[in-house]
Amino acid sequence: MERHTLVGHEILAGSSSELIQRAAEIALHHHERWDGAGYPHGLMGSAIPLWARIAAVADVCDALASERPYKRAWALHDVQAYFVEKAGTQFDPQCIDAVLRRWSAVAALYSTPHELQHVA
Repeated sequence: MERHTLVGHEILAGSSSELIQRAAEIALHHHERWDGAGYPHGLMGSAIPLWARIAAVADVCDALASERPYKRAWALHDVQAYFVEKAGTQFDPQCIDAVLRRWSAVAALYSTPHELQHVA
């Protein structure tokens, strides 16, 4: 499972596109943790690229708030509480502050059926 960060980076690395270069950074570092306990390199704090810190919050939000074949979706208030609890350990506290300031927009995404979100 942890190899997906390396494989994703390998696929995207070397592009001349700045956007794809950022995507390669995100692929590589989106499972790093603010406290250094993540993978693949154990980066800590601001050593983790900002793009990856932002994507980590979005990735976990969607993983928790969406139903999957192996789990039920979390209630949004539980997702919000998880972010509050993990700010400064798993996540960049400034990224968490930013998402919490816009929580109503996040909640709106999950109040619309996913099938309709992709069409709009």
